[in-house]
Amino acid sequence: MTENTQTPSSPNSELPTQYAPAEVEGKLYERWVERGYFEADAKSEKPAYTIVIPPPNVTGSLHLGHAFEHTLIDALTRRKRMQGFETLWQPGMDHAGIATQNVVERELAKEGKSRHDLGREAFVERVWQWKGESGGQISGQMRRLGDGVDWSRERFTMDEGLSEAVQTIFKKLYDDELIYRAERIINWCPRCLTAISDIEVEYQDDEGELVSIRYGEGDASIVVATTRAETMLGDTAVAVHPEDERYRHLVGTEIELPLTGRRIPVVADEHVDPEFGTGAVKVTPAHDPNDFEIGQRHGLPNLAVMDEHAIITAHGPFQGLDRLEARSAIVAALRAEGRIVAEKRPYTHSVGHCSRCKTTIEPRLSMQWWVKVGPLAKAAGDAVRDGKVKIHPQEMEKRYFDWVDNLHDWCISRQLWWGHRIPVWYGPNGEVVCVGPDEQPPTGEGWTQDTDVLDTWFSSGLWPFSTLGWPQQTESLAKFYPNSVLVTGYDILFFWVARMMMFGLYAMDGTPPFHTIALHGMVRDERGKKMSKSFGNAVNPLDWMDKYGSDAVRFTLARGANPGVDVPIGEDWVQASRNFANKIWNATRFALMNGATIEGELPAPEQMSATDRWILSRLNKTVAEVDAFYEDYQFSKLSESLYHFAWDEVFDWYVELSKTTFFAGGEGAKVSGRILGEVLDTTLRLLHPVVPFVTETLWTTLTGRESIVIAEWPTDSGFRDEAAEAEIGNLQAVVTEVRRFRADQGLQPGQKVPARLDLGGTALAAHEAAIRQLLRLQPEGEGFSATATLPVAGATVALDLSGTIDVAAERKRLTKDLGAAEKEKQQAEAKLGNEAFIAKAPDNVVDKIKGRLAKAEADIARIQAQLETLPPA
Repeated sequence: MTENTQTPSSPNSELPTQYAPAEVEGKLYERWVERGYFEADAKSEKPAYTIVIPPPNVTGSLHLGHAFEHTLIDALTRRKRMQGFETLWQPGMDHAGIATQNVVERELAKEGKSRHDLGREAFVERVWQWKGESGGQISGQMRRLGDGVDWSRERFTMDEGLSEAVQTIFKKLYDDELIYRAERIINWCPRCLTAISDIEVEYQDDEGELVSIRYGEGDASIVVATTRAETMLGDTAVAVHPEDERYRHLVGTEIELPLTGRRIPVVADEHVDPEFGTGAVKVTPAHDPNDFEIGQRHGLPNLAVMDEHAIITAHGPFQGLDRLEARSAIVAALRAEGRIVAEKRPYTHSVGHCSRCKTTIEPRLSMQWWVKVGPLAKAAGDAVRDGKVKIHPQEMEKRYFDWVDNLHDWCISRQLWWGHRIPVWYGPNGEVVCVGPDEQPPTGEGWTQDTDVLDTWFSSGLWPFSTLGWPQQTESLAKFYPNSVLVTGYDILFFWVARMMMFGLYAMDGTPPFHTIALHGMVRDERGKKMSKSFGNAVNPLDWMDKYGSDAVRFTLARGANPGVDVPIGEDWVQASRNFANKIWNATRFALMNGATIEGELPAPEQMSATDRWILSRLNKTVAEVDAFYEDYQFSKLSESLYHFAWDEVFDWYVELSKTTFFAGGEGAKVSGRILGEVLDTTLRLLHPVVPFVTETLWTTLTGRESIVIAEWPTDSGFRDEAAEAEIGNLQAVVTEVRRFRADQGLQPGQKVPARLDLGGTALAAHEAAIRQLLRLQPEGEGFSATATLPVAGATVALDLSGTIDVAAERKRLTKDLGAAEKEKQQAEAKLGNEAFIAKAPDNVVDKIKGRLAKAEADIARIQAQLETLPPA
C-alpha cells in the first residue's frame, strides 16, 4: 500500500462552483483501487482489523439493504485503515443454490428444455457459463457505492479453495459423528423439488378453510379440525391430552378413519392443548413436524400420501390429484357422508411459501443429511455467555440464546444439481464412504455418489475462515482470523451468524470467528413500512445515487442507523444529505479562496482570537465524541454529531464569524486562515468514512496530499478552552435571540435596523463588529429611538423599529400566540396531573407531553418578553 508521505504543497483553491458527484465518483474509486489502498498485506506488522462481507447472492443486485449494510462496514474499515490498522474487508459472493438454479432453469425453459434434457454435468457447466456472463453484477454496484473491499481477495463459495474447505469440514463432522443421514420432516418445495431451510420459507396470511371432521361413531367419536383435509389420508392416530376427562375413555382404543376403511388409535400426548378447539388433533406423522414427533413417541407408522410434486399417491378415488384439488374433493366426500361438523370459510391463517418461487411449501418426510447441532450450538452459546464474543446491542443476546439453546438438528442436503455435492459414496453392498479432499473416492461397479448438494448456509457458515485459505494454514489465516467484528442484520442472526459461530468454534480449535457481532435493523420507507415491490415502495439505490450522489445515499443511511433498530428512509432525506454535501463543498471553496491552509505550525493560543480557540476546543470534543460513538457502533449519533458540528458550528458560525477577520486582512487573517485550514482538514477526515467521495476531492485540494483514504485519523489533542466556549456561546445566544425577534417582527433577513449594543463588562465587546454584521444592525444615528430592548447573555440590544412594523397588529398577533401557548400549557399540565393517565401511558407518551409543557412555558416567556419590548400602540 502506498504511504501518504507526500509533502504538502500549496493548496489549490480552484474548485468548480458546484459539486457534481457523477463527474468524480467513478474516477476516484478506480484510482483508489489502482493504487491498492484497499489491499491487505498479511505480512504487515500493523495490527489487523478484519470484516467479511455478508456474501450477496451471485444472482443479486444492490438493494437498499445492501447499501445500508455496506455503508456501515465501509465506514468502520475506512476509519481503521486511517488509524493505522492492516485492514481487510473481505469481498465475495454466495453461489445461492436454489436461486441460481432457478435462473438457469428459466433460461432453459425459454429454449423448450429442462435440466434433465442436458444432464447433470452439462447443466452445471451451463450454470458456470451463466455466472461468468451474467452473475455478479452487484460487484460493479458495490464500486458505485464506494465499497473499500480488497478486490484482489474476492472469493466465491464454489471456487476451488472454498470447495476444499467444505469437503474438509464435512469429512471432519462425519468422522466425529456430527453428520448423519435420517428420515425426518423437512420443508419441501414442490416446485423447486428440494428441501429448503427455515430462512427460505416466507410466511404470509392466506385465505383457506377450517373444517371440523367427525372420526368414529357415537360415543366412540372425536371431532378434529384441520386446514389441510387432504392430509387425513395419511393419519395414523388421533391425539388428546392425558388429563382431558372428555376423552379418557377413548385413550388406547381405535376409531375408524373416514373414507379409508382404516382404524387408527387414540393416543394421549402432552403436546396437545386441551383448551384449543375440540382438544383433539389428527396425527399425520409423514406430513407435519409436530405430528412426526408425536408419532416417534408413540411408535406410529409414517404414511406418506403425496409425492415430491404434491400429488396424492394414496389408493382410492383421490389418487393422482394435486393437493389442492384433493382438498376440495375430500371435503365434498366427507360432507356427503355427514362427517363435516363445521366449516369456516374463508379462514385466514399463516402459510409458509418458498421464498424463491412463492409455492406453498409442504412438510414432507424425507431421507436427508443432518448436522447434530447439540454440542456445536452449546459452544456457540457459551462463547457469548463467557464474553469471548459480544453481541451489540446487548439486548439482542436474549434472541440469540433463545435460538442456539433450542436449536434442532440442521437439514443440510438439497435436491439440486448446483452446489457442493455431498462427498459420500454408496457401494453395491450397502457400503457408505465419506471422502475427504485428499482422498480418492471408491471406484468399481455399483459405486455411486450421493446426488444431493449441501445447503448454501453450510458453505457460507465457513466464510470467516475459508476465505482466508483454511484448511491450509496460510499467512492470511494467521493474520486476519478471527474477524474483528461481524456487521449484519438481526434477521439472519439465527441462520447465518449462528452457523458461523458453530463452525468457527469447531474448526478453529475453540476460537470464535469474530470478537463482536454488531446487529443492525432493516431499511424501511419513511412511514416505517417494509420495502417491497408488491407494496410499490421499493427503491433502487442506484437511482438515488444517479440523482443525488453516492455520498448522499450513504450519509442518509448512516444517519438513520441506530443499533438493532429498523431504519426509515425517504427521498427527501437523501436530498437533505445532498444539500449537506453541497454545504461542505461551498464552505471549503470559500475557505480556500480566503487563505485557509494547513501549512506551518498552529499559532499559540495567545495569538488566537476567542473564536479560534472556541472552534479548536469544539473540534477536539467532536473528535472524542465521534471516536466514542464508533467504538459503540452508534452510526446515527456519530453522523448527527458530525453534521451539526460541520454545518452549525464550522460553516454557519466559525466561517461567518471569521469573515470580518478575513476581510480586515493582516496577522489576524493569517491566524484564522491557519485555524480554518486545521478545522477543515480534521473535519473532512472525520467525515471521510461515511462520505468518502466529496471529502477526497476537497481534502486533496486543501492539503495537496495524495489521498484522504490513507491519511491519519484525527486524534483528540486535548486542547480545551471552556472560557472561549462560554464566550462564543453567549455570542450565539445574542445573535440567535435577536434573529428570532426579527423574524417574529416580520423583518426580512437582509433588512438593516439601527441598534445600540450594550456589551460593556462582558467578553462580547470584542465581537461587536461581528454581531452587527451577522444581524444586519446599523450604528445608532441621529433621532435613534429604542422601540425594542432585548436583554440576553449579560448584554442588551436596543433596536429602533419605528416605521418598520405595525405595533398594534404585532401586539394583537403576539397576544393571540400567547393565548395559544397558555392553553397548550394548561392541557399538558392537566394530563401530567392525572394520576390514572400517568399510570397507564407509555413512557414515551409521557415524555412527549413533558416536552410539550416545556416548549409551551418557553414560548410564554418569549412572547411575554416580546410584548414588553413593543412600544405603546
